[in-house]
Formats: sequence, C-alpha cells, structure tokens
Amino acid sequence: MSDLLERLRGRGWRMTAQRRVVAEVLDGDHVHLTADEVHSRAVDKLPEISRATVYNTLGELVTLGEVLEVSTDRRAKRYDPNAHRPHQHLVCAQCGTIRDVHPTGNPLASLPDSERFGFTIEGADVTYRGTCPNCAKA
Repeated sequence: MSDLLERLRGRGWRMTAQRRVVAEVLDGDHVHLTADEVHSRAVDKLPEISRATVYNTLGELVTLGEVLEVSTDRRAKRYDPNAHRPHQHLVCAQCGTIRDVHPTGNPLASLPDSERFGFTIEGADVTYRGTCPNCAKA
C-alpha cells in the first residue's frame, strides 16, 4: 500500500474506488501532476471516473494537508503527495519539470533580523529554477 493511502486510512478517510485511484496515481517520489494528468492516469485504472471527481478529491486532499498544491510561474497547479517531508522544488524554466530537493541548512538563517520587518517567521517556500538535462540537450 502506498504511503499516501496508509496516511488516508489512518485518518479514517472514506476510501471509495474513485478516491483510491486518485491516491494511487499520486503515489511515488517526485510526483507533481496537474489535475488533468491525474484524471488521465486515473481513467486508465478506472474508466468511469469523472474529471469533477478527480478535482473534488484533489481539493479534499489539499484541505486535509495530505497533498500540496504547487504553483510555479503561470503554469497549471500541480499536486505533490510529499506533504509530510519538508522539501523544496527545483523547476525547469523551459518544460516545467519539477523535482523535490532537500538542501541542507535553513533558508531562514540567511534572513537578517532587519529584513524580517517584525514578522514571526513560520516557514519558507523556496523554488530553484534552472534547465533540466533534457531541455539542455535540445
């Protein structure tokens, strides 16, 4: 059983066939699918699943904190099941590929008190941008 499915079962989330398929599609490392990609892969497993069901299920998973909604630039939102392990994202500026990265150090440590403007900082979202190897070859 996938990590996401285990977490959802542990929460007592009602596991319908449609919800199970969406969770299965989202399983894995470096998964950052758009809602349309989730729907397309879900249809391969359960042909009768509707686009609305996929969108509603993704919304529930985000609300539960089990999936992160990732927006990079003006591209479609992507869904990241790696919601319980702190990480940052590396994004290809050309094709939009997203990879999870776990750099060492604290990104907040480099922010001096004079740049915090009195804020109590609770976290930071860091996105690294570059060119993936496939786009670099092209």
